[in-house]
Amino acid sequence: MRAFGRWLLWLMFAGVALQLFFLGRIALMAALDPHSTAFQRSEAWRVAVGHARGEGEWRWRQQWVDGEQISPHLWRAVVASEDAGFFEHRGVEWEAIQKAWQKNERRQEQAERRAAQNPNRATREPKVVGGSTITQQLAKNLLLSGERTLLRKGQELVLSLMLELLLDKRRLLEIYLNSVEWGQGVFGAEAAAQRYFNKPASRLTAYEAARLAVMLPSPKFFETRPGSAYLARRAGTIVARMGDIRLP
Repeated sequence: MRAFGRWLLWLMFAGVALQLFFLGRIALMAALDPHSTAFQRSEAWRVAVGHARGEGEWRWRQQWVDGEQISPHLWRAVVASEDAGFFEHRGVEWEAIQKAWQKNERRQEQAERRAAQNPNRATREPKVVGGSTITQQLAKNLLLSGERTLLRKGQELVLSLMLELLLDKRRLLEIYLNSVEWGQGVFGAEAAAQRYFNKPASRLTAYEAARLAVMLPSPKFFETRPGSAYLARRAGTIVARMGDIRLP
């Protein structure tokens, strides 16, 4: 029992040390721009390995720009599309998480019923709905792996609260817009604007910004479908909502 107690104590110490490490990293972001995120590094490794195996060409675009060099249209479009309550909540929307959890449970139950009714037929895993805010997405991309576990989700929530405590909303969104994925090897607003519209992010129109915002949940999917009717229709909806977003 004594040995178990020591291991438990060391485990608690390691957990606290990890949180302090994350807290220090986030505090530095108030003054220093992050050069890369955990997700970008994992994607760079994946692309590099694929290129070495001859599975595709090496392509990587990323350029940090100050928030003033990103069109206000894109700021509003991303908030309108991804997290309309971003400027009001404190990093986590518990009601949205609860609704997502309930929706995932229903989908799992439906999948199990289909499997029971057709035992010899292969069934697809139900799609998992996240209910994440922009702050949660940023926490995950900046510092965590892409695995889907309850432990990682719990750490994401803690990091989201740290981000909101130490950084203001404009800084959070500036980091998000400079680091989020917009296609295969395309990261940040400047790279996305150059990739899809051959112009700097500062010159994006409202409709162009809305199209980029709509791509965010599935950037690699929409990158190969520029003529998607859904993309155009959804972008029009986002343009109509952008007027309700007030930037701080």
